[in-house]
Amino acid sequence: MALSFCGNDATEKAYSVEGGVLNNGCFVDALNLVPHVFLLFITFPILFIGWGSQSSKVQIHHNTWLHFPGHNLRWILTFSLLFVHVCEFAEGIVSNEVMKTNHLHLFMPAFMGFIAATTSVVYYHNIETSNFPKLLLALFIYWVLAFITKSIKLWKFAAFKVGPKHLRFCITALLVLLYGLLMAVEINVIRVRKYVFFANPQKVKPPEDLQDLGVRFLQPFVNLLSKATYWWMNPLIIGAHKRPIELKKIGKLPIAMRALTNYLRLKDAYEDQRTAEDPDRAPSIWRSMYRAFGRPILLSSTFRYLADLLGFAGPLCISGIVQHLNNTSDDFYFGVYFMSSTELLQNASVLAVLLFLALVLQRTFLQASYYVTIETGINLRGALLAMIYNKILRLSTSNMSMGEMTLGQINNLVAIETNQLMWFLFLCPNLWAMPVQIVMGVILLYYLLGYSALIGASVIVLLAPVQYLIATKLADTQKNTLDHSTDRLKKTTEILKGIKLLKLYAWENIFCDSVEETRGKELTSLKTFALYTSMSIFMNAAIPIAAVLATFVTHHFINESGPSSSEAFAALALFHILVTPLFLLSTVVRFAVKALVSVQKLGEFLQSDEIGDDSWRNGDMSYPLDTCKKHFGATKAINRKQPMRYQMDNYEHPTRRQMRPAETEDVAVKVSNGFFTWGSNLSTLSDINIRIPTGQLTMIVGQVGCGKSSLLLAMLGEMQTISGKVYWSKLPDCEMAHEGIISKNRYSVAYATQKSWLLNATVEENITFGSPFSKQRYKAVIEACSLQPDIDLLPFGDQTEIGERGINLSGGQRQRICVARALYQNTNIVFLDDPFSALDIHLSDHLMQEGILKFLQDDKRTVVLVTHKLQYLIHADWIIAMKDGSVLREGTLKDIQTHDVELYDHWKTLMNRQDHELEKDTELDSQTTLERKTLRRAFYSRDAKNQIDDEDEEEEEEEEDDDNFSTTTNRRSKIPWKVCWRYLSSGGFFMVFLMVSSKLLKHSVMVAIDYWLAIWTSSKSVEMGESNVTMWTSDKYYLPVFVILCGAGITLCLITSLTVEFLGLSAATSLHHNLLNKIIHAPIRFFDITPLGQILNRFSADTNIIDQHIPPTLESLTRSTLLCLSAIGVISCITPIFLVALVPLAVAFYFIQKYFRVASKDLQDLDDSTQLPLLCHFSETAEGLTTIRAFRHEARFKQRMLELTDTNNTAYLFLSAANRWLEVRTDYLGAVIVLSAAVASICSFSYGLPAGGLVGLGLTYALTVTNYLNWVVRNLADLEVQMAAVKKVNSFLSTESENYEGSMDASQVPEDWPQHGEIKIQDLCVRYDPMLKPVLKHVNAYIDPGQKVGICGRTGSGKSSLSLAFFNMVDMFEGRIIIDGIDICKLPLQTLRSRLSIILQDPVLFSGSVRFNLDPERTCTDDRLWEALEIAQLKNMVKALPGGLDAVVTEGGENFSVGQRQLFCLARAFVRKSSILIMDEATASIDMATENILQKVVMTAFADRTVVTIAHRVHTILTADLVIVMKRGNILEYDKPETLLEQEDSIFASFVKADM
Repeated sequence: MALSFCGNDATEKAYSVEGGVLNNGCFVDALNLVPHVFLLFITFPILFIGWGSQSSKVQIHHNTWLHFPGHNLRWILTFSLLFVHVCEFAEGIVSNEVMKTNHLHLFMPAFMGFIAATTSVVYYHNIETSNFPKLLLALFIYWVLAFITKSIKLWKFAAFKVGPKHLRFCITALLVLLYGLLMAVEINVIRVRKYVFFANPQKVKPPEDLQDLGVRFLQPFVNLLSKATYWWMNPLIIGAHKRPIELKKIGKLPIAMRALTNYLRLKDAYEDQRTAEDPDRAPSIWRSMYRAFGRPILLSSTFRYLADLLGFAGPLCISGIVQHLNNTSDDFYFGVYFMSSTELLQNASVLAVLLFLALVLQRTFLQASYYVTIETGINLRGALLAMIYNKILRLSTSNMSMGEMTLGQINNLVAIETNQLMWFLFLCPNLWAMPVQIVMGVILLYYLLGYSALIGASVIVLLAPVQYLIATKLADTQKNTLDHSTDRLKKTTEILKGIKLLKLYAWENIFCDSVEETRGKELTSLKTFALYTSMSIFMNAAIPIAAVLATFVTHHFINESGPSSSEAFAALALFHILVTPLFLLSTVVRFAVKALVSVQKLGEFLQSDEIGDDSWRNGDMSYPLDTCKKHFGATKAINRKQPMRYQMDNYEHPTRRQMRPAETEDVAVKVSNGFFTWGSNLSTLSDINIRIPTGQLTMIVGQVGCGKSSLLLAMLGEMQTISGKVYWSKLPDCEMAHEGIISKNRYSVAYATQKSWLLNATVEENITFGSPFSKQRYKAVIEACSLQPDIDLLPFGDQTEIGERGINLSGGQRQRICVARALYQNTNIVFLDDPFSALDIHLSDHLMQEGILKFLQDDKRTVVLVTHKLQYLIHADWIIAMKDGSVLREGTLKDIQTHDVELYDHWKTLMNRQDHELEKDTELDSQTTLERKTLRRAFYSRDAKNQIDDEDEEEEEEEEDDDNFSTTTNRRSKIPWKVCWRYLSSGGFFMVFLMVSSKLLKHSVMVAIDYWLAIWTSSKSVEMGESNVTMWTSDKYYLPVFVILCGAGITLCLITSLTVEFLGLSAATSLHHNLLNKIIHAPIRFFDITPLGQILNRFSADTNIIDQHIPPTLESLTRSTLLCLSAIGVISCITPIFLVALVPLAVAFYFIQKYFRVASKDLQDLDDSTQLPLLCHFSETAEGLTTIRAFRHEARFKQRMLELTDTNNTAYLFLSAANRWLEVRTDYLGAVIVLSAAVASICSFSYGLPAGGLVGLGLTYALTVTNYLNWVVRNLADLEVQMAAVKKVNSFLSTESENYEGSMDASQVPEDWPQHGEIKIQDLCVRYDPMLKPVLKHVNAYIDPGQKVGICGRTGSGKSSLSLAFFNMVDMFEGRIIIDGIDICKLPLQTLRSRLSIILQDPVLFSGSVRFNLDPERTCTDDRLWEALEIAQLKNMVKALPGGLDAVVTEGGENFSVGQRQLFCLARAFVRKSSILIMDEATASIDMATENILQKVVMTAFADRTVVTIAHRVHTILTADLVIVMKRGNILEYDKPETLLEQEDSIFASFVKADM
């Protein structure tokens, strides 16, 4: 048939214009083509030229992303225009089919219009990015022309009485309206930008964020299409494949999302509620949150409502497509056919396209709604964190110390409560969207199926409270589990800390069992947890089946017939829609309840006491802290030139005022009539009148607990003042003038607390503490605090991270770093609170001489020193003696000598005693060297481990890396199948088989139910023609099968949900059990080279993931995958054509998931790694409050907190944007699947293939795919991250265990072995690891039974290694040790170690009772325990404890002093009556007096046993029978001590000389 523009019907004169040109419809349509063609002609050349030049610079510079006015409106209008053109085109084609010959003019203009509209938006976008508005004139002309031509057409229609009941009239009217609006938008751009017709066009600057190239989060700045589809994320997500995403890649946050901006918003909303009439009323946090963040939440809710309403289009379109009616009517004007408006909606192909569009729109709106709430939630969290932080900095110290606000509470506020509120914000639009969704759904169901639908709906609604109950139960069980797991962790930590002792005493199994017992409790509550989880999953899967069952059965009995296929499948789809909100509602309600609690806690915290305003430190005037309103009215007025930091400073810090001169100039601080308290109204310090002279050394002395530290804090303003004043003098003006630039910071006091406080930072940062670095000064400070040797031991020198997360330093090292910090700061006044408490005598002397007397006094700084060491009083210029919270005396040492002889004498006797200690201390191999030694051991071993690790990694890399991207990308996108298999197999093969088979069965039954429904309803339409009798019978036949299938489906749901959870449980059980056994039985070397934190992580974080996170992820993954597969299978069965479309879709899906998984993993890691420093910073600040406030560093810390918060928020924002990126793409894929399924079934239907019911079935299934596709990917990504935990645990499971068996049987060893205690060491060589050099080389020795042997030598000479060799703890690769005739290498370890005793140098106690610590095996009588305690000089002390032998020992024995702990360890060795005792430097931490007693005891109580003492101080072994001197793993001297002392040149003699 020939094609012609106006058609060539014989009867019509298509080209005649007798009735006037415009009365020929064909001519009017031709006129409509003109504007479209005009636009294409003009824009194409411009676009090609523009694009050619642009392709060179691919990444458009940020500055170009300037939106013209009306940007978003234009995009929306253009999209509506495209949609209307599609409708017009469809209508034209349908009308054309009715005509006798082809009339091109019916659909050709619509097609051209579509192309022109697409071109217009591309053209506009390019103009916008190149910022060249003059070219917009072309568009303006186009809109005007199109508007005119369409108006003519509309006017002619009206003239010919074509009205709104005809579709073409409606379409034309809509087009006229849209063109008019677009014309208006264009005029508006001209009005605002004045780019043409005006003399001076407006110059535009891009927003500040875009001038700063560091901002990479572009969501607020891109165009509407890119915003909706997250197109701008493509480079980031696809790039992640080549190299991992780092912090640099995600850049900074845009200003509007920074924590500071949001903090100001929230704070203003919070403070505005404090009214003048009622200043004490607590402002409501809810209201301030609403004021600050209400608008975006409303926007998000709007999106949500739109999405929910569009969601109902799916079921309705399905029912329309299935009905697929065909009716025609005849309306001819202009000689062409006009379609009626309703007819369009009865055309199946049109409905299919509409369904597709509705799905795409619905998903876009839904993701937009999610994104907006998440962004708001993140903003809110940033604001809350800043609010909490500012509050922490102003908390009164008494709050912290009196326990009203514990560190734990503050950490919880930061880590838990803010996150709860953030999550609540994410979910809160659901609170008001869900009820609407439910009501709408029920109304539609009623409209489809009548009353029976209400029954089904009521099933769903009635089961919702059960869901809620289960949800609350879940939360409770989780709490229980948490308690047990913290308990288990505590026990595990203790075991790992004391592992050496446990192995030496062969107690590992006892302790292992106690952990297993706690783990048992934890598993019981995990079982309950699993049960509730599986119930909740079961409810979610079974409710829709139950509802469908109830509905159709009642429908059958009410209407005496089943529903028609169109109704049935629309109802099915509706039930699926209804279940989701009900399932989520319980979660949302739970979060709402949690949020209420969180807000209450936050409110209490923000209302708690603050420290008094610092009026005294800056004169008498006190400014309110909130001078922000005076600084600038709104955040917008922030001076953009200055960096953020200065604003932060002037934001919170009131202007400082000059002080009035104090009464006396040479006094730095003066307190008059001071009464101070720590919060209760009893004054801690009373009647304080003191002065601190400028530039001199003042000492404060007194007994423990008499208020020395409190006095310092009172001067710093940390205590509450009841009455009295503290005056701080100012510098003389002349000095001010000289040092105008480098003036010492007046308001800052360098302060070192008694309990040392370190930052998580490098050593250098801890000392400089934010001051500028000066090499010379830094060197001097380090020298004064004798830190150099310690720094040399650290792996990276002073660039080593220390603090909670860094390396553990000993107390003395920490304290010296704190003192160094105080010395380094350039402040006038230095407060030192007992800096010598954790130092030994040499260090204290050095610090006193070099640091305090030389370094500080040379600088003429005012020093206040609190100390117990009275021998330093001679250096003091001024002394303040305190007693019971008041000042006893004040003056110079001379004054006190003359006026208060009694006190002076008291001091003198104390000083003598301290001098004795001094002599004794010099004998010690000082405590410091010991600390350094432990530090060195830790690093030596850790380095070795690191080398081994590095080598392993290098090997792996070499295997996998062929220097090209493909391998690395492959490695990063591979799913760890091996690990998954490991995990599943550790759950047991039976469970795996059960899970797989029940899952497959369940999904087959689900498909069968729907398939049966399809056949049942289709049979209706076939039988309608015959009599009604047969119908009844057929229903009788269909119904019971349907009921049986539904019942089976529900049972299978239950079974599958249970199997998955319990598979996870059994896997968790076996993994933890194996891990614990492996680690406890690992050789001691393993613990030397593996950091404790790493092992603990396996037991805490990784075990938690395996216990609680993997099972639900696995469940969700299998369920969504199987749902998608069964859906695709069903569609392909019904309409095989669909498979053609499936191939490209599958390819697209593969690439989307591949890219997303890699990027998501990186972003998740970034989020985790940026969260930790933030939490640490909070707890650090709370611990070091007094120090930070004394130093006046609040602003710097706030700045740091804001940076950390922003970094974490950036990572989180990118992570959620990446999730949106994925979901938008998978949702669009799902929509395409629905479209192709619909098109395929319509095509097949015309050939009469599937019955109507089956088409419905296919489409309903296609709709479910859209919901589940993104879950498949998300769960895959999650599972991949979680499987890393299994991998880590597995890596530990491959460690070698010690050889516990030995070659002899335990029964062959005599009961009382070793009865004599004779030891032969033959040619012994020992190493710690086959890769390391031997530490003992060919040692030979013979020890008689009952001999007392001393072994000495320098550090690292192999003394301790020898003691370990007796217990077979190290690798003896040559030679042997024979005890009482048995080679110890052949013995089972348990037997060997349980028959010898050892006392270690660092005392280890476990939490429990005294009895448990002495005898965990419970084999000894009480008398024997008391006897041991008596020998160890502990009997009286233990008797005095409540409970005697059952008295409590806290974790690590913290409730006893170090000396007492060491004595307990001795008692422990005495309890075990073995004939060989080894003492490894056991008396290092005991004072002289006790040590002498011990020596006697060892000589008497152990007279008949062999004692090997490894000496730390040589004089302890002068009385021994035999002395062995070792050097570098060899024995140098071996003789009686007397003989060795007689030889002048013996090493032993030189040791003794040095020691005396």
